[in-house]
Amino acid sequence: MALQPGDIAPDFTSKDQNGNEIKLSDFRGKKVVLYFYPKDDTPGCTAQACSLRDNYEALLNQGYVVLGVSVDDEKKHRKFIEKYDLPFPLLADTDHSVVEAYDVWQEKSMYGRKYMGTMRYTFIIDENGKIEEIITKVDTKKHAAQILKS
Repeated sequence: MALQPGDIAPDFTSKDQNGNEIKLSDFRGKKVVLYFYPKDDTPGCTAQACSLRDNYEALLNQGYVVLGVSVDDEKKHRKFIEKYDLPFPLLADTDHSVVEAYDVWQEKSMYGRKYMGTMRYTFIIDENGKIEEIITKVDTKKHAAQILKS
């Protein structure tokens, strides 16, 4: 069954772009924007990351920690961060453990071809590790506004 607001966010340990271990439970006491995206350095994913980058101070001021997750590896994440000067960590979920725990690894379809991929979903997690909101209709260019409105 898919996660719902009010559920406890599944804890995980994953590596960021520099190989550092990041655990969701390390952020207890802070609000977390956990955003899943399909692929580094593609138009939609870049627009989304840049929206969060351009509004990063506002997100911090509201007490948010931002974590991006895709199945790309650490090297691709580093290049993406450097190219767009992203101020938040990107987690390399190469074993798919995080995308599967959050049920965002789903069947997609493009040009009639079906394939498995990461859904562009954002989970807003409160200070106690509970899912406050799940944004499933992400506006890549205005994503930070979707988060900051709450």
